[in-house]
Amino acid sequence: MVTKGRISLLVPVFLVLLGAGCRAQTSNATPAALSPDTVRRIQTEIRSRYQVPPQIDISVSAPKAADIPGYDAVAVTISGASHTSTFDFLVSKDRKTLGRLETMDISQDLMSKIDLKGRPVRGNANAKVTIINYDDFECPYCSRMHATFFPGLLKTYGDRIKIIYKDYPLVEIHPWAMHAAIDGNCLADQNNEAYWEYADYVHANQGEITPSGQGQRNWSESFTKLDTIAKEQATKHNLDQKKLDACVKKQDETAVRASMAEGDKLGVDSTPTFFINGDRLAGWVPEDQVRKILDRALVAAGEQAPTSTAKK
Repeated sequence: MVTKGRISLLVPVFLVLLGAGCRAQTSNATPAALSPDTVRRIQTEIRSRYQVPPQIDISVSAPKAADIPGYDAVAVTISGASHTSTFDFLVSKDRKTLGRLETMDISQDLMSKIDLKGRPVRGNANAKVTIINYDDFECPYCSRMHATFFPGLLKTYGDRIKIIYKDYPLVEIHPWAMHAAIDGNCLADQNNEAYWEYADYVHANQGEITPSGQGQRNWSESFTKLDTIAKEQATKHNLDQKKLDACVKKQDETAVRASMAEGDKLGVDSTPTFFINGDRLAGWVPEDQVRKILDRALVAAGEQAPTSTAKK
């Protein structure tokens, strides 16, 4: 599993106390300002606990009234070179305890929160069991998971499942992943199979795409290779080459960034991360474990699991 360079605070769904126990207090008074020493301790604790790299900035807002008795609310902003995230924290009135309360929206099914409009589908588009994978074309663990999905799982489950990929390039650590995602989407705009064959090739040939040698690498070589792979798929599938060329040249990150933001809201912080009818799995997962979850999802949906897996 590859974890993103931008920061995600992995906290449980209950209040996490990072210090002395809290005392219940209720006050409508304007919260007292944080002293510089308190701000420093908050920054130090967050940087240490969540392994925030030194090049990432951490800022803490002025406190506001909180709904939790005995606590004030502060916003902690974590900023990298290309990504900024803000998280809500709680700091006790006596400034001895820092905590975080994470709330989850259960008003609708998790899978319904994922925008699948226009995404290429492999398998049966009308299947009752869906695998949605947040993928990074440059991630080695994504390559392993891709090889587990195809052909193995898809061959075994056939029209019982559908598989859909969403973009989640870890841009801070994977220099050509964004470019690969955009080129893939340029193909997807014209042809479903062209996208999947491109995905198959890129995942299977990551080493070929990454420049060899040590030290400073010329990533433009990777971009050129990716563009060539995309154009070869366009030729194979008789696509509109001019339209593809314009799309590839433009390198519009809008759709990919939207997919990344969506993943952030779902708590995605590493690749691959995939959901099977709402069940979340992260990293490379052995095929037998994925099959157990698929079988359970099929039964829950009123379908039968394949005989080859039901006996296991």
